[in-house]
Amino acid sequence: MQRSLLPRLAALTLASAMLITTQAEGQVEIKARDATITVGGRLHTQLTTSTVEDSDSDIFMRRARLYVGVVVNDFLEGRLQTDFSGGSADLLDAYMRLNFSDRFRVTMGQFKRAFDLFEMSSSTRLSIIERDGRVGGVSTCEGPGGVCSFSRLTEKLGYSGRDIGLKIDGAFAEKISYSLTATNGTGINVSDENGAKSFSGRVGVEVADGVTVGANLGVHDYLDDTDDTHYGVAFGGDVDIGGWQDGLHLQVGVVAGDNWKSLDAAGDEAIFLTTQAVATYYLPLTDSPRFAGIEPVARISWGDPDTGVGDNGGLLVTPGLMLYVVGRNKIGFNWDIYSPQTGGTESSFKFQTFLYF
Repeated sequence: MQRSLLPRLAALTLASAMLITTQAEGQVEIKARDATITVGGRLHTQLTTSTVEDSDSDIFMRRARLYVGVVVNDFLEGRLQTDFSGGSADLLDAYMRLNFSDRFRVTMGQFKRAFDLFEMSSSTRLSIIERDGRVGGVSTCEGPGGVCSFSRLTEKLGYSGRDIGLKIDGAFAEKISYSLTATNGTGINVSDENGAKSFSGRVGVEVADGVTVGANLGVHDYLDDTDDTHYGVAFGGDVDIGGWQDGLHLQVGVVAGDNWKSLDAAGDEAIFLTTQAVATYYLPLTDSPRFAGIEPVARISWGDPDTGVGDNGGLLVTPGLMLYVVGRNKIGFNWDIYSPQTGGTESSFKFQTFLYF
């Protein structure tokens, strides 16, 4: 059941004033033995509410991360990143990288799979507060649950996100980049559950100044109810136009593949299809004593968890606004509006502070 957001928005806006923190962008470098260590982090505090009946408003630490970057020399480097949000410490990035050349690097450890554009973009850069556009109290998307959005499908079906394994990547003449990963397929800090591996890869080509076209492929291994190993396959493409905090920035992607968490009438994996576009426009505020820039944001995301069944998809629309203090330190507003093909429209207002150091 839908209800008015206005009283709740007023309360959240008033409370948000207590959460805004200004911090100059910077890093700390330390010399230790044969390495140079860089220490930094991010703190994202979120207020969220939903139009779904009995779904409570919440104020919580969305991310509380510290990272340590280690550079031994031009050949050897590494990274360690831990998230303390949610009352526990979770290891996110933990890897060592061997830089044979700009064209060929080898990474071993835990990192992001080489798949879609939106997942590869850092949360410190994105102007959409939640990649999956979650709406509290909504979990109707067949297979992955939640809303049928681009990132919800790619993340929960195991095609994108962090995993443990091996990565090979590089770039040619700063115009062509590639990345290949072989991972356990079980996600963050989880040992492999079978003898199989998941594979993913993407390639990007800068076809014009500020315009990069990419393609991606993912093969995800999983166990069925009888512990037999199966594979889900997904593929897609994307376009990235412009850059961060530099006028117009447009990211568009499409992915299709096996929804292995949902079976069709024949008992095979359902086929999902999803597409998304995110547009922002950064405007510098040269005369403002408090803010460096303002950035309107708009997202349109469509997801169909089973193309063989009609009227089971949904549309996610997100208008929003970012106010930049300095660097990647900012405050943002998103209104995620989800309209399934069957059922009523629900929405979620989100306010988030972004502290980057």
